[in-house]
Amino acid sequence: MTNKIKESNISDGAVTSNKIAPGTIATDRMATDPTNASNLASGTVANARLTGSGAITINGTSVALGGSVTAGTDWQAVVTSDTTMVAGKGYFVDSSGGAVTMTLPASPSLGDEVSIAALDGVANAVTVARNGSKIEGGTSDLSINSNYGALTLVFTDADNGWYRHNNEAPDSFIEATGGTQSTSGSFRIHTFNSTSNFVVSGLSSVAENNEVSYVVVAGGGGGGRGNGGGGGAGGFRERRAANDSYTVSPLNGATPITVTAQTYPITVGAGGAGRTGSGGRGVSGNNSVFSTITSAAGGGGGANDSPGNGFNGGSGGGGGNPNFSGGTGNSPPVSPSQGNNGGNATANSPAAAGGGGAGGTGGPTPGPSVGGAGGNSVTSSISGSSVARAGGGGGGVDAGGTSGSVSGGGGAGATGCSVAGTNGTANTGGGAGGGGGGGGNGGTGGSGVVLIRYKYQN
Repeated sequence: MTNKIKESNISDGAVTSNKIAPGTIATDRMATDPTNASNLASGTVANARLTGSGAITINGTSVALGGSVTAGTDWQAVVTSDTTMVAGKGYFVDSSGGAVTMTLPASPSLGDEVSIAALDGVANAVTVARNGSKIEGGTSDLSINSNYGALTLVFTDADNGWYRHNNEAPDSFIEATGGTQSTSGSFRIHTFNSTSNFVVSGLSSVAENNEVSYVVVAGGGGGGRGNGGGGGAGGFRERRAANDSYTVSPLNGATPITVTAQTYPITVGAGGAGRTGSGGRGVSGNNSVFSTITSAAGGGGGANDSPGNGFNGGSGGGGGNPNFSGGTGNSPPVSPSQGNNGGNATANSPAAAGGGGAGGTGGPTPGPSVGGAGGNSVTSSISGSSVARAGGGGGGVDAGGTSGSVSGGGGAGATGCSVAGTNGTANTGGGAGGGGGGGGNGGTGGSGVVLIRYKYQN
């Protein structure tokens, strides 16, 4: 018979852990407080004693007893299509077949973490959609636009949202060519004074910065001949991007444009010719175009014989002497309005009305031998300084008369027999002045302009 020592004959603490062979005595027999780790000598609990159907939680991961813990990010197989991510996982993204959107987890908790590695992000960007939570305190999605660019994002709280804990895809900006380039603070401006291309070769990693500001002005209308009406200004359309703060015109608010990596043809409309033959109306200008935005040509000014009404257009041409009506502005209609109506000539007044401008209607003939004023222009600081554009042309008058005032590139009406109206200023979209009595030719409308502005540095 094997001799055994009764438990009652062993005093508490009499048998120390270094006297026990590994795995031979259950842990609840080794000390008065088996939950105290100091009472367990290294190696006294064998791995086999930890097996069973239960589980323990290590660093937030449930592990079956007897199992193992996998350290680091749980990387997934390569994805090629839009995917909603799961906290704790990493994603290799191949966007060679088209742009891919990786959506952050909904209702994230403190410490949630995801990783994204873009295997091919130059031709087609990988967008990281915030899914209702902020990213570094903002409300813009992120974009990875470089091959093998990588981000690790960790969630903090509702105010700060996700932050880039490991950012191997630093902020980038739009890269583009075309037109005449200048800068204003952190913004670059491309000014197109003639038809050309705006070529976008790179995009920003912050989606908000891919929206551009723009001003698109069409060519102004030509002046009418012989007490001719002033030409209408070219249509004026503007949009300031959400990340910009320059001083806008009252017409700001056209459709937003977020660019992608491609070539955007730019059309800059020429001004309409003034009437030079026997009595007749001035020629309307030409449209200007950027992307989905078309600004309508300014209407030609009216003449002193029928039909003597001003043409419709971005802004309408002024009516010719003696009593012809001005053309309709904002034609075709857009919102906000791109221009205004031309003025109406008064019967028996040897003078014509002014063309409409982006900022106001063309002036009627206020009295005998006084030409109508060109409609007001509007000003914008998109180029870095305040510039007035798209003013209407003044109405022509007989000798001894007075031409109406003009602004923003509009040409003054002629004041004298056979005197030609003044041309509109180039690249302002200004309407031309109407010709003087006795067969004075109308002036030529000013050509249009397209300006595009975007953030190029922090």
